[in-house]
Amino acid sequence: MLYLGKIGVKRSRMPPSLEQRLALRERPGQRAVMRQTWRSLLFLHWRYSPEEIQALLPPSLTVDVFDGSAWVGVVPFFMQDVRPVWLPPVPGLSNFPELNIRTYVCDAEGCPGVWFFSLDASQPIAVVLARLFFKLPYFRARMRARVTPATVDYWSQRSGLEPDHFVWQPFAEPRLAEPGSLEFFLVERYLLYSWHARAGRLFSGRVHHRPYALREVKVHEFGTQLLGLAGLSSRIAPPDHRIHCDGVEVEVFGLRAHK
Repeated sequence: MLYLGKIGVKRSRMPPSLEQRLALRERPGQRAVMRQTWRSLLFLHWRYSPEEIQALLPPSLTVDVFDGSAWVGVVPFFMQDVRPVWLPPVPGLSNFPELNIRTYVCDAEGCPGVWFFSLDASQPIAVVLARLFFKLPYFRARMRARVTPATVDYWSQRSGLEPDHFVWQPFAEPRLAEPGSLEFFLVERYLLYSWHARAGRLFSGRVHHRPYALREVKVHEFGTQLLGLAGLSSRIAPPDHRIHCDGVEVEVFGLRAHK
């Protein structure tokens, strides 16, 4: 969705400080509403001009930049054990692949987070509930994957489109992102923003997990057609940055409405 006519909207004057970014690692002082596990995450990122990304954001959000560029991520991974905190995982419902298209933003107070252009998942009930309770642009897709000890072979196909195919091979010992580095900027994100178009309101929600243990990765195939559907200019060249995480256990907290 394209958002225009935002002259006079309040913006953060300064980019988020490293202290602000690190502070979001701390667990919120409230009860989580969901638990889930994210497995075999592949982070592919391309540089974009800040102006292009800003034109696609809702009011009250400003593009977050690193090295003068906005960054857009394509992130295929696996959701496991997804459930409310008071229920156990449900066979057939709690495990499914997911594919996210995302960028990085901050609000008027300079609080850094993630903005999702789209989220594709193969579980229809999860798609409906995420749209309803988290105001996120989820889409149902046909998805399948083959995971071996060495390689992940991952397919995703939204209705009416050709499939996106990803093949990647993680290697090397896990390591944490160095604070202040590009990798830290891209993956250490513990806040999401969502926009309720009918109400014209911005929402935010926290997640908590241990910092990602990152591994180097060889990417043999990747897909980018969802970038164009999000209103972004196409990318055919290999990503400007790529990294892998084996997985994290996640707590999800309820949304907060912004004024």
